[in-house]
Amino acid sequence: MNLSVVLSILVFSPILGIIVLAMMPKSVEGPIKVVGFLATLPALFLALACYLHFQWGKDLADFTVAKEWMHFRGMNTDDAYFAVNYELALSGFQLLLVVLTAVVATLAAIAAARFVKKEAKGYFMLFLLLEVGMLGVFTAENLVLFFIFFEVTLIPTFFLIGKWGYFEKEKAAYSFLIYNGLGSAVLLIVIMILFAKTGTTNIELLTQMMADPSVPISGDLKMGLFIGLLIAFGVKLPIFPLHSWMLKVHVQAPPSVVMIHSGILLKIGAYGLIRFGLGIFPKQFDTLATLIAVLGVINLLYGAFLAFIQTDFKMVLAYSSISHMGIVLIGLAAMNTAGVQGAIFQVVSHGLISALLFFIVGVLYERTDTSLLENLGGMAKGMPLAAGFLLAGGMASLGLPGMSGFVSEFMAFLGLFKEIPWLAAVGTIGIIMTAAYVLRAVLGITYGRAHREFTGVVDLKGVEFIPVVVLMLLIVLIGVYPNVLSSPLQTTLETIMLGLGG
Repeated sequence: MNLSVVLSILVFSPILGIIVLAMMPKSVEGPIKVVGFLATLPALFLALACYLHFQWGKDLADFTVAKEWMHFRGMNTDDAYFAVNYELALSGFQLLLVVLTAVVATLAAIAAARFVKKEAKGYFMLFLLLEVGMLGVFTAENLVLFFIFFEVTLIPTFFLIGKWGYFEKEKAAYSFLIYNGLGSAVLLIVIMILFAKTGTTNIELLTQMMADPSVPISGDLKMGLFIGLLIAFGVKLPIFPLHSWMLKVHVQAPPSVVMIHSGILLKIGAYGLIRFGLGIFPKQFDTLATLIAVLGVINLLYGAFLAFIQTDFKMVLAYSSISHMGIVLIGLAAMNTAGVQGAIFQVVSHGLISALLFFIVGVLYERTDTSLLENLGGMAKGMPLAAGFLLAGGMASLGLPGMSGFVSEFMAFLGLFKEIPWLAAVGTIGIIMTAAYVLRAVLGITYGRAHREFTGVVDLKGVEFIPVVVLMLLIVLIGVYPNVLSSPLQTTLETIMLGLGG
């Protein structure tokens, strides 16, 4: 059976939902929300099928597709010939991110159906376009196609924030667009230079060519290109001090968009650093590894200390995301198997945990019209189920053993302790602070002094249980059986270590 068409169907299947929605009158919001949800299911089922294909011992290369797409030739007939092909593929790392994207997108669609109160048709059409972009980013096998999908994620996200967000939604949307637009510009420059110098944008071929000393690219240019990638993906991750836009988005965007943004879109930054930074420029990454480790510790400590003093739960989670992305940098900077594996685990783990916590925040805001900590005290009395899931999510975030956060943090720090022990020791302060700010916020909300009457406030109900239960089960599954992630990563880790000379 020819499986090369599977990835194309997986990536573009949400477009069918967009077409169906375009033909529906916008007044029938109930059916629109159903169609919007159903349109995410083909990608989810295909992503899970790809995962099972791997678990059954089959080769992920079965899904690779490479077709001629665009051709370029210089002004003279003797000039070099350039080609950009339509190339999609899956490695173990890409597979995990595709599954994460499909799962979070489906659960975010449920959240959108629950919380979007106006113009659901436009919302879901943009939402499905965003899903296409995210799936394409993680399956693209050449830099031009990657960049196109990368840009596709920016447009719908801008409108979803600016139109369906909260009080300062326009400011948040433009801040998102400006920062990410500048990052995209830097990324495009890097891609154009690589294309001009090598004649290809195929990621695997570029990885091989950068290791070949006969390729006419100087060491200084390679370092400049790597720094460009570090800036471009540093905005997306984000790395301090390129983070201020993210705080506005996490506070002002609607719950389903924040689930996608914190759970998936931030991970594009980590994916880019791993796939292109470590993959294409391993020597340059090694040269700046200590600087990257320092930036990771700064992210970890800065986010943790500022999360501790916030009065708005959304801001606590926003700064928490900055802190947890520091762990990704710490793991990558270790440049060893444990550290890189911990970083990738953290990418997946934080995607699930942040999606869970932001969904619960959306439920709380919808019920109480506030996310201020002082106004949510005593929540356990009126909303015991929501309080229980919030407490469980908080424990996962602080790295409680038996949950996914512990596995990722342990491996990332283990890797850094092997290479730069003094810096890893400083970073452990951030782990302590994580426990402090998470317990302060979560216990303050659930069992703290009651500042409002929760009597009559409706607890989790109906479809709201689906996102919290599914995400919680996945968090626990990874915590007690990490092999569900480590098994697909073996080939990826071996390739990265080989490129690093390890």
